Amino acid sequence: MRSIRVFLVTSIVALLMLFNFVAALQGYQSSMREADTLFDNQMLDLARLVTNLDVSPDTSTALRLGSDLAYQIWQDGELLANSSNAPAERLHEFVPGFDYANFNGYRWRTLARYDTARSRWVFIAERTDLRFVLAENVVLQSILPLLLGIPLVGLLVWMFVTRGLAPLKRLSSELRDKPANDFSAIPTRESRVELEQVLSSINGFVSRLEAAMEREKRFSADAAHELRTPISALKIQLHNLAETVDARSPAYLELNDGIERMQHLIEQLLSLYRSSPEQFAAHSMPLDLSALVQDVMARLYPVFERKRQAISLEGGGGDELIVLGDRFALETLLSNLLTNASRYTPSEGQVVVALARSTDRISLTVEDSGKGIAEEDHLRIFERFTRLANEQEADAPGCGLGLTIVGHVARLHGAQVNVTQSRFASGARFEVTFPIGLQNSDQHKQRGESQ
Repeated sequence: MRSIRVFLVTSIVALLMLFNFVAALQGYQSSMREADTLFDNQMLDLARLVTNLDVSPDTSTALRLGSDLAYQIWQDGELLANSSNAPAERLHEFVPGFDYANFNGYRWRTLARYDTARSRWVFIAERTDLRFVLAENVVLQSILPLLLGIPLVGLLVWMFVTRGLAPLKRLSSELRDKPANDFSAIPTRESRVELEQVLSSINGFVSRLEAAMEREKRFSADAAHELRTPISALKIQLHNLAETVDARSPAYLELNDGIERMQHLIEQLLSLYRSSPEQFAAHSMPLDLSALVQDVMARLYPVFERKRQAISLEGGGGDELIVLGDRFALETLLSNLLTNASRYTPSEGQVVVALARSTDRISLTVEDSGKGIAEEDHLRIFERFTRLANEQEADAPGCGLGLTIVGHVARLHGAQVNVTQSRFASGARFEVTFPIGLQNSDQHKQRGESQ
C-alpha cells in the first residue's frame, strides 16, 4: 500500500537533493575555474619575482620554494638557474603562456615568461594535484553544510507534510469510527479547501447510499407485510379446496408446496430486514445461549419428528454461555441452521447440536448426516438466493436466503461461521464462534432488564 505522505516527502527530498547536486556541480566547476585563475595569477607573480633573481657566478643567492613549486631560468638556450626539484630539461617550450608538463612523478601546471630587459626565459611549474585539493577543500566546505542539512530538511518536510495531511487523517478517522447506521453528513467546518470537494463527494455518496438502503428496507418490509395477507387467504382457500378435491393429488401437493415456498420466502425477507444493524443495536442484551438453543430445538422438534430424525444437544450444561445479542436475530440464526440441517438430512438421519466455551470464545455447532457441501461451495452458500445442485432433491421448500441470514446475523454479533465436514460419513458441520465480551455480568443483566 503506497503512502501519500511517504510519496510527498520522498519526492520533495529527492528534488532538493537533485537541486543541491546540480548546484554543487555548478559550484565546483565555477570554483575550479576561479581557483585556476587565482593560482595562475600567483604563478605570474612568482615568475616576476624569479626574473629579478641575481644569477651571476659570484652570487650565492637562491630562491627556496616548496616541493609543490619549481622554476628554471634560461638564456640563449642555457640553463642559468633552477630550483632543486626542477629537472635539467626545460619545463616549457620557449613560447609565452601556460601549459602542462610531467616530471618527478606528478602533473605540473607550467608558465613560460620572457624578460625582454634581461633577455631571459623564466619557467614556473606548480603541482596540479595540490591546487585541486585546495580547490576541492574550499568547495566541500561550502557544500558540506548542504549535505548535512538534508536529513534536517527531510525531517522538517516530514513534519510539514504530516501537518498538511492531518485533515485527511481526521477525515479517515471520522469515516472509520462512523457507526454502520449513521448516514449523517460529515461537517465541512475547519476543513482545507482541497478537502471540501472530497467531503462534498463523500456526503453525496452517503446520502445516496442512505436513500438506496432506505428504499430497500422499505420495500422488503412493505412487501413482506403486504404479502402476508394474500398468502393467508390462499392457505385458507387451499384448506377449503381440500374438502372438494383429492388433497393427495399431484396438482394439489404442488400448489401447496408453492404457497409454502412463497410464505417461507416472505418470512425470510422480513427476518433479513429485522436483523439490520439498527434493529440489533436497539434489542441487544445478555442472553443465555444454552437456554436459547433448547427453546428453538423444542419449537422445531416436530420438524425432525416428521422425518424420524434424531436430534441431540451436547455440552452447555454446566457452563454459563452468555452472549450479548438480539434474541430474535439469534433465534432466526438457530432456526435457519436447524431447519437447513433437517431439510438436507434424509429420513432417520442424525443432527447434533453442540455448545462449548473457551477462554474467550463460545462456539455453537450444528452438524448433520446429510449429503454435505463441496469445499468449493463453502463460501458461495452464504450468498443471496444461492441454491446448490443437490438442493433440487431436497424434500422441503427453500428460497436461498437462510444461510445468507445466518452469515448476516453472525456478523452483527461479531461472530464467525465456518463450514466443514461433519463427524458422520457424510454431512455438513456449521460452527458459529461468538466472542465473549461480557466483563461484568451484573452490569449487563441490569442493561437487559432496563430494555
